[in-house]
Amino acid sequence: MTGAPASAAGGSGAKPVRGGKLGTAAVNQASLWNIANILTMVRLLLVPGFVLLLFHNGGYDPVWRSFAWAAFAIAMITDLFDGHLARAYNLVTDFGKIADPIADKAIMGAALISLSILGDLPWWITGVILARELGITLMRFWVIRHAVIPASRGGKLKTLAQGTAAGMYVLVLTGPLATLRFWMMMVAVVLTVVTGLDYVRQAVVLRRRSLAAERAAVGRTAEALNEAAGSPGAVAAEAGASGTTDAGPAGVTDAGVSGAAVRVSGGSTAVEPAVRARDGAEAER
Repeated sequence: MTGAPASAAGGSGAKPVRGGKLGTAAVNQASLWNIANILTMVRLLLVPGFVLLLFHNGGYDPVWRSFAWAAFAIAMITDLFDGHLARAYNLVTDFGKIADPIADKAIMGAALISLSILGDLPWWITGVILARELGITLMRFWVIRHAVIPASRGGKLKTLAQGTAAGMYVLVLTGPLATLRFWMMMVAVVLTVVTGLDYVRQAVVLRRRSLAAERAAVGRTAEALNEAAGSPGAVAAEAGASGTTDAGPAGVTDAGVSGAAVRVSGGSTAVEPAVRARDGAEAER
């Protein structure tokens, strides 16, 4: 009987049937259908629903925009919980790693673009925020082989400011509340730019450190190989393994040629003197 732990099954706590085996399909299904991934999929499904509600009846109906705000708020709330649940209960899956950032950017991008189409939000704000999010996504792929940059407090604050400001723009507000949402959006834009620049700085620094560590590791490996190749024990072992110790008329032995062949200087093997010595010995024989 296969005793797969709950974490291996995506944290669902599924138990194998007594006397049987838990099949691969069941494990994959359990690892996919967990609460964190379900919340992510709900957020993805809310994107088209939010857009339809926002543009219903011309896009300026206060009632339908309130419904759109409710869909947007639910999507943002699920964004706060799905990642925390995945990490806290060992529900991290490959699907979640890909779908979660896509859902985050989809709901925010849909809100910003829709509000700009309706004329409620300047296009330059939408362009700045979307350009930052797209650039950081490409930056993640650039440095993912070297390091993973964790989410900072500034990044979380940026997400909160963006969600709050966009939600206020979805609602039909007038007077002081309309002024407040404008300044909230300005705060979101500033945080978006500042955290984006900080992410770029961290990515460049981590990539340089990783490349330097890789070069140092390669250098240490090369030194170790050179020392092993140039040691008398290694040469004697190689000569003994080849079984060729005949000396020629010039007194040049195959073991001596082998020793000359494996000497390393400056990271490159000095093979030319060994080849010339062997050719001369063969010619005199």
